[in-house]
Amino acid sequence: MTATASLTRRRFLQFGLTAGGALLVGFRNPAMAAAIPAELLGDDLVQLTAFVMIERDNRVVIGARGCETGQGVITALPMLIAEELDVDWSKVRVIQLPYGYEVVDGKAGNRYGNQSAGSSTSIAEAWIDLREAGAAARWLLVQAAAAAWSVDADSLRTESGHVVNADGRKLSYGALARTATSRQLPDAPIPTKDPATFKLVGKPTRTVDGRSIVTGRNRYGIDEYLSGALVAVMLRCPYLDGSLESLDDSEARRIAGVRDIIIIDGPKPDEMFDGPLASGIAVLAENTWAAIQGRKALKPVWKQGPWQDESTAALSKRAHGLLDAASAGIEVRRDGDLAASRKRARHTLSARYEVPFLAHATMEPPGALIELRSDGALLIASLQNPDGASRIISDLTGLARESIEIRLPRSGGSFARRLQNDFVAEAVLIAKKAGKPIKLMWLREDDLAHDFYRPFGVHALLATLDRKNRVAGWSHQCAATSPTWRMPGMQDDPQYIGCLEADDFPAGLVDNLEKVFHPLESGMPRGCRRAPLHTFHAFAVQSFIDEIAYEVRRDAVELRLEMLGPPREIPFRGQGGPVFDSGRMAHVLKLCAEKIRWGEKRSDGRGIGIACHFTFGGYSAHAFEISMQDDKLKIHRAICVVDVGRVINPLGLEAQIMGGTIDGISTALNLAISVRGGQVQQRNFPDYPLLSMADAPNKVDVHIVESTRDPVGAGEMGIASVAPALANAIFATTTVRIRKLPLLPELMRML
Repeated sequence: MTATASLTRRRFLQFGLTAGGALLVGFRNPAMAAAIPAELLGDDLVQLTAFVMIERDNRVVIGARGCETGQGVITALPMLIAEELDVDWSKVRVIQLPYGYEVVDGKAGNRYGNQSAGSSTSIAEAWIDLREAGAAARWLLVQAAAAAWSVDADSLRTESGHVVNADGRKLSYGALARTATSRQLPDAPIPTKDPATFKLVGKPTRTVDGRSIVTGRNRYGIDEYLSGALVAVMLRCPYLDGSLESLDDSEARRIAGVRDIIIIDGPKPDEMFDGPLASGIAVLAENTWAAIQGRKALKPVWKQGPWQDESTAALSKRAHGLLDAASAGIEVRRDGDLAASRKRARHTLSARYEVPFLAHATMEPPGALIELRSDGALLIASLQNPDGASRIISDLTGLARESIEIRLPRSGGSFARRLQNDFVAEAVLIAKKAGKPIKLMWLREDDLAHDFYRPFGVHALLATLDRKNRVAGWSHQCAATSPTWRMPGMQDDPQYIGCLEADDFPAGLVDNLEKVFHPLESGMPRGCRRAPLHTFHAFAVQSFIDEIAYEVRRDAVELRLEMLGPPREIPFRGQGGPVFDSGRMAHVLKLCAEKIRWGEKRSDGRGIGIACHFTFGGYSAHAFEISMQDDKLKIHRAICVVDVGRVINPLGLEAQIMGGTIDGISTALNLAISVRGGQVQQRNFPDYPLLSMADAPNKVDVHIVESTRDPVGAGEMGIASVAPALANAIFATTTVRIRKLPLLPELMRML
């Protein structure tokens, strides 16, 4: 694996001047600016290799570095630059930057910083460096104006794309752009603004490509084409780790438009998932329809793999067996003396919760458009991890990574599916054999049957309560399919990662605590899925707290607040740390309870449920008011309260939380991936029913806690506490306690 150099401040703030007179900041090599055609600097601008471009007419073009998968970084990240640059947002044009891999002084790096999107880190990572990029551009322009007026730069200020003199004179950024490039950036960091003076950051701002999306003009990865490219559709082996035994493709080759048929090998059962996920047959055709018809005409004979007897029922039985046996397992954390706590306890309560495999089911399935040449490659695809795509292309072709161009169109969703680049590997292997540019298309059937699924597992929880019915001890044992299995880059991680978190609630809040993980063997590929750890175990933890409250006749909110205790910062070693602030969690919980009118007596047949969770540095709580109308669950009110620190774009944050809540409802009520006979059973949305508009709440009330703390992301904050809040509301309405997801099938079975 190629080493990646750290992004130094000096490299990050390079600048240059284009032949057209535009100032570019964020450039590694000023000589590259001259290579940008003049037509790319006007109204027909389509590609940019810098963060900031200021044109003579005072227009400002800002490049967005992050992979836009619907989370809003194409707006929020440029807002940080525009704020420090002091420009009028209405005069800013934002474009998506390509992947910025480069080699400088023999070291690999990225001229734009981290461009991957995952774990809600984009905003937190950009909070300093992108503000510095904007501040550097502003400093250069101020120095140019000071030289033009022969005054001290400290006497000048900036405002709406102009440098303003103390006597009232103004010079536009466009007028200063040429001379600004003669200035030398200082070695000391350039001060960024005091957040108290922000004019743009913190203001509701519409997404920059919103109009093109709603009018159908926006181009996603699936919309891209290259001249001469063939469309490829694959038929993959339906068996876990299976292979192709024989193939009759004679009828497929007779389909009009079919040009070739290529066999692609999958990984061997003991190999890492660092290429294609499954063995398959690629049908290459002049158009998508012909490729699909060719695929239908294939007559393969598949050989079953080593997991031919795997089933969801068997996995569940083995998981419960591991927990029943009380085997040693892998110790994740141990505090105090739980055994002694059990002996002293007035009450000891226990319960088990089961969570299924989950697919990503992105609206835009995976796919890739690739052209391989002897001197380089071009990849255009909806990605979440372009660095990984670059490595895969280089590994499979031998091409130097600096010769691989990767363009990043907006993705039609991701939810961590595109962190893996198996579809890119498939496209590369097909293109190598075909000798032509290839547009690989996945169908929905491919997407559901060949995924990196959120793990399956069973949680066994136990709590001891003292004579005042306070939680004195806590045990969390989990038997699950570890996401580290066969995953490159995770072989040194503990097997419990993504299933059980050492410092997660109620760690640090209960004196006597144990957490133990029991690995569950399975042939199902596993990976991250939106808020992976948090959606996996928050359902169990937050449902169990409600069960405790009910059994000892305590208020569920009061019990949570008692467990959280006084406001304090508790060490947190997982992602989102280094601390967990119990006071911030208590605040969002109390505000959520207030908004749902917790504690009010209800006589209308409706019930309410609440839950809270700490996710990747953010604090969230959900509450739902529901009723049962015959055999239909009706959500009357949906509340979410979030604290993610300082908010960059409140409008974007609200949309994120609304979307996450709807996603959480859909997942909690209906979704599960099952396996039988070594095959995934779900093939399309009738088998994996996403939430319909008729069943969704009319609105999601989002309440954002004002904060001056450094910001964190929000893409995953709105989902983790949904399932337990819904389960708790269902119990309040029906007295049916559901301990297995998805909720609706279990509810119908138990009513």
